[in-house]
Amino acid sequence: MAKIVLAYSGGLDTSIIIPWLKENYGYEVIAFCADLGQGEELDPVREKAIKSGASKVYVEDVREEFVRDYIFPVLKMGAIYEGKYLLGTSFARPLIAKKMIEIAELEGAEAVAHGATGKGNDQVRFELTARACKPDVKIVAPWREWNIRSREDAIDYANSHGIEVPVTKEKIYSRDRNIWHISHEGGELEDPANEALDRVYVLTVPPEQAPDQPTYLEIGFEQGTPVSVNGQKYGPVELLEKLNQVGGANGVGIVSIVENRLVGMKSRGVYETPGGTILYAAHAELERLTLDRRTLQFKADMALKYAELVYDGNWFSKLKMAMDAFVEETQQTVTGTVKVKLYKGSATAVASWSPYSLYNEELATFGVDEIYNQKDAEGFIKLFGLPLTVQAMLNRKLK
Repeated sequence: MAKIVLAYSGGLDTSIIIPWLKENYGYEVIAFCADLGQGEELDPVREKAIKSGASKVYVEDVREEFVRDYIFPVLKMGAIYEGKYLLGTSFARPLIAKKMIEIAELEGAEAVAHGATGKGNDQVRFELTARACKPDVKIVAPWREWNIRSREDAIDYANSHGIEVPVTKEKIYSRDRNIWHISHEGGELEDPANEALDRVYVLTVPPEQAPDQPTYLEIGFEQGTPVSVNGQKYGPVELLEKLNQVGGANGVGIVSIVENRLVGMKSRGVYETPGGTILYAAHAELERLTLDRRTLQFKADMALKYAELVYDGNWFSKLKMAMDAFVEETQQTVTGTVKVKLYKGSATAVASWSPYSLYNEELATFGVDEIYNQKDAEGFIKLFGLPLTVQAMLNRKLK
């Protein structure tokens, strides 16, 4: 019997895909689940996959690799998709797909499968990565083939096959969770006119219910990588878990966005990224202190394209890897500490210090200084404004 490796989450879609693949392709189905920090969601995964018909289940803890090699590079770039989305699902898919191909090679499987729909971005992310790792791989995408057309249909299929799933027709949110974030789609959220209800949130309290007093954190960085909280050193996973806990308790990181999907449509999602929001605020402030203006501005321009590459599934593209090399060079002096104030949903950098600070108090002071001769500005302004002067002279002559 030919084998196929399925990227398995234990959710509605991948749970029903196991019996569907057996019924329609005759495959022996091997389930692969990457532990990206889903928490308690992983507890029943092995048992559920076997009960759904999988012959074997791999659950691999890749949290360290995920944070170190996927989250932190995007953080260092400062990439944000369409000004709001911190790319939590986007950079998780390439890692899952890479590991899925490794399992397929190990098992001698002829194909791989995923549960992404034909309307979504994830199908592109899974398949571009799969082909980057194994160009001739066979890919099965059930949502593009079967006659199931909605989550309601999927629930009916699950019920008819005796498969327990974590959703009902009344609570029908589609969620994706990892150590960086959790996303929410579906149900009443599909209408952008509906504000997300408090019941949606998993990682954060509603900002209105957060403490009435602010919480202060000091985030330490070494060459752009966060390494400590309040002077205490943490590994990548532990640091993010700590910030998620504190940020979530203060209502930080909730975003509602109508985003442009790669396939051409707009979709509405609600994201919770408590720890990530804190890190973005802190990292950006430290760069303002340690990078010169032109580098900072050029990097900001690159971040827009970088975010698009990641969102579109081009994680292993040559252009993204070249951008990574540029960013690593910029981060050599991004070392120091940033104090962040958390208060009812906001994360605001309020102070920063670094041994590589480009801020010079003697130059910037409004008091007496011995370095800057203010009279020098007169000649600079005349030369800097020379094109305007020439244009004005011409305009006067033409009148």
